[in-house]
Amino acid sequence: MTPRLFLPLLACLVLQLSGCAAYRNYDLELAQTTDQLKAGNPQGALQLLELHNPAQDRDLLYYFEKGALLNLDGALPQSQVAWRSAEQRVIERQDTVESTGTQLLSAMGNHFGSIINDKLRRYDGYDYEKVMLTTQMALNQLAVNDFDGARADIKKTHEREALIARQREKQYEQLEEQAKAQGAQVHYKDLQGYPVMTLEAPAVIALKNGYQSAFSHYLAGFTYEALGERDLAAPGYRQAIELRPDLPFFQQALRELDKTTIKADESDVLIIVQSGLAPARSSVRVPYPVKLEDNQVIVANVSFPVMVPDTSTPAFTQMTIDGRKQALIPVNSITDMSLRTLRDDMPGIIQRTAYRAYLAASVQGEDNRRNPAKASYVTRHDGFEHADTRTWRTLPNITEVARLRLKKGEHLLNLPNAVGAAPLKIRIDQNHQVIGLRALGERIYGNGTAFASPSAPVNRLVSDLK
Repeated sequence: MTPRLFLPLLACLVLQLSGCAAYRNYDLELAQTTDQLKAGNPQGALQLLELHNPAQDRDLLYYFEKGALLNLDGALPQSQVAWRSAEQRVIERQDTVESTGTQLLSAMGNHFGSIINDKLRRYDGYDYEKVMLTTQMALNQLAVNDFDGARADIKKTHEREALIARQREKQYEQLEEQAKAQGAQVHYKDLQGYPVMTLEAPAVIALKNGYQSAFSHYLAGFTYEALGERDLAAPGYRQAIELRPDLPFFQQALRELDKTTIKADESDVLIIVQSGLAPARSSVRVPYPVKLEDNQVIVANVSFPVMVPDTSTPAFTQMTIDGRKQALIPVNSITDMSLRTLRDDMPGIIQRTAYRAYLAASVQGEDNRRNPAKASYVTRHDGFEHADTRTWRTLPNITEVARLRLKKGEHLLNLPNAVGAAPLKIRIDQNHQVIGLRALGERIYGNGTAFASPSAPVNRLVSDLK
């Protein structure tokens, strides 16, 4: 079958398998959803999420986003249920053997999707999303002082990292073998018009990989330390230091691990401020020259993904506790992790895109041979040619931390992006305690036992300029 006949038939088959996946505008959906969050309306964001996902069989992204929205609305148990559903889908897709029928459909969707469009591939989540999922689940537990529950989720984070490392190693070996078989390969640096510098930023290259978070390992160390398991806390702090040797904050935690003594009226408090949104994925068209067997060179306009950082939340580096300034240490950037992941994924993306470019160029080359008088050396516009822009958008972008000793009792906390807002009142009543805050736009979200009076239920707290 010629490429001209093959592509339309293949497109019909893929659309039958995937419904309207190719036409779903995930960017627009999430822009509407996050606008509600910036306006201080998580309930409105949840309603939009349900409206955009009417099918009973929801995908992984739905549960990623729902867990985050419920967290912002203060519904921590429900948030945990949604994220457990996401976790189960990750486990089913990575850790178990699929049935014959499911395996066939998955193979068809992923293989044909690589020919027509990456958006038609089943969304299995990016590695950093899977690791940050269990980290965010641990934070839900710590918000209600459940260190044992957090310990279980932290253990899953370590297991997930080990599994991803093994899978990545096999993937790179396969790509290298394919590259050797195909000869010269295109590198993302060779793509004309692609924003190469985003993938070459020092902060991106400095990361060991795109899925290990120094913050996650530090959080593990703090949790083990709070549980009295200092022999497990030390490896957590060491791993954080290995991933981010430039941060003295991590080194200090390891140095003081065996020296810390907490007075009866004091608490070792870890304040975690997460701000902004994970970057969006967008699509950029790039001219890709294809040399055919008859020496025709046809330029195919193909699409590659790019990351678009979120700018909704002003940056800040400090807060105030009871009127005293306290520095915040940035320990994690989802923007950097996503860029590093994209950088590492580009060889596979280029291989799939190059194959689509070859098919499109072959169709144009055949037309040129049939009608030389109207020959064109640029492929026609293809409405299917668009990079996959799906990603977990409500995942917080920047994570900053401060660790300090506070007297047990009530304290007042301010963040600078909520100028004019009333201070947040927090209650410290544990020997070790985690205070979690989320800054989005000019609003501060906080939930957990620290924000509730002894007689009141745990609920959300939103502070803004009004």
